[in-house]
Amino acid sequence: MVMHENITTAFELPGVRVARNLGVVRGIVVRSRSIFGTIGAGLQTIVGGNISLFTNLCEKTREDAFELMVKHASELGANAIVGARYDATEIMNGVTEVLAYGTAVIVEPLAK
Repeated sequence: MVMHENITTAFELPGVRVARNLGVVRGIVVRSRSIFGTIGAGLQTIVGGNISLFTNLCEKTREDAFELMVKHASELGANAIVGARYDATEIMNGVTEVLAYGTAVIVEPLAK
């Protein structure tokens, strides 16, 4: 099982070595804005500043994609993910794909 402390954007983790590379893992979420969220966010733009409705939607979508990536890695028997990244693509107006991806690995403690 992959623990969150064993996930990094780097390609190595301190105190361990990569014993086995299990390949690319990913989590994909496709989300659309609701009409109510769009109207609420539109009202927030009048005031200016952070548009919290969209911020919360983006954060939740990234979190869901991240958890799917972790699940995929765990299913492969990984105990860590290195090189973790996010990507997003607008599929159509108001519909966005968020992809979390990285390399699933098995790590072992370094010999002392």
